[in-house]
Amino acid sequence: MTTTEQPERDPRLGPSGLAGEREMLDGWLEYHRATLAKKCEGLDDKQLRERSVPPSELSLLGLVRHMAEVERAWFRRVLIGEDADPIYYTEEDLDGDFRTSEDDTWEEAYATWQAEIAQARDIAAAHALDDVAVRPDRRSGEPLNLRWIYTHMIEEYARHNGHADLLRERVDGATGD
Repeated sequence: MTTTEQPERDPRLGPSGLAGEREMLDGWLEYHRATLAKKCEGLDDKQLRERSVPPSELSLLGLVRHMAEVERAWFRRVLIGEDADPIYYTEEDLDGDFRTSEDDTWEEAYATWQAEIAQARDIAAAHALDDVAVRPDRRSGEPLNLRWIYTHMIEEYARHNGHADLLRERVDGATGD
């Protein structure tokens, strides 16, 4: 390695404090993706399905399934206009991604989530931050660019990683980032 080459950063460190805008957005999104995976490490399927408190159906496995849906929605459906069907929810059960049963496994949810992340990375890499999404924001009807999608994804993961902190502590007492 020469003095100008930098080793690949651990995504759990976050991006360099001197990173440019794109590297910063990519870095924080990767940090939050890695954080959710870390919150699930070492738990079995039953623990991952454990819900917070009634009446909430929130679980770590449900969060991973939800984030697979979120990755798919923002990068595939909104940014490039792909007609990608929902994975876990339906029109009749809009919270189906959060609802888990004994048949739902970490292996399947993790593989699905990682596949959606891989596609999101590829799609994002092919676009500039100022590229406007094919579909507008569903609430406001306003056009969105990739920069907005990155910022929203970071916010979405950060919010759900806070939930994951509490869920993990409830499951086995583990705390920390």
